[in-house]
Amino acid sequence: MASPFTQKIIETIRAIPEGRVTTYGRVAALAGNKRGARQVARVLHSSSRTENLPWHRVINREGRISLGEMQGYDEQKRLLLAEGVRFDKTDRIDLERFGWRPLEPMVTGA
Repeated sequence: MASPFTQKIIETIRAIPEGRVTTYGRVAALAGNKRGARQVARVLHSSSRTENLPWHRVINREGRISLGEMQGYDEQKRLLLAEGVRFDKTDRIDLERFGWRPLEPMVTGA
């Protein structure tokens, strides 16, 4: 069974709408721990397939894909382009234009 924080990370990632991106740190903050960006990366690495997460919508705080070229970079970029997310000449995504910023932190239960 996943910890409550891990479950909130999963719920937050699932909530990212098509055509939008957010950062590892933003996911962590919305899930309740603004310093949990590395945990977000671990959840994405270990649970993206089993939880059917839109992993490709999570990028780094600079608006860039963190994966290396032989580690999923091309697949992530292809998936984002297919959703309408655009990259500049330096392969950066404009977080003002494509960033997902919900007004309220995720609420579980209820």
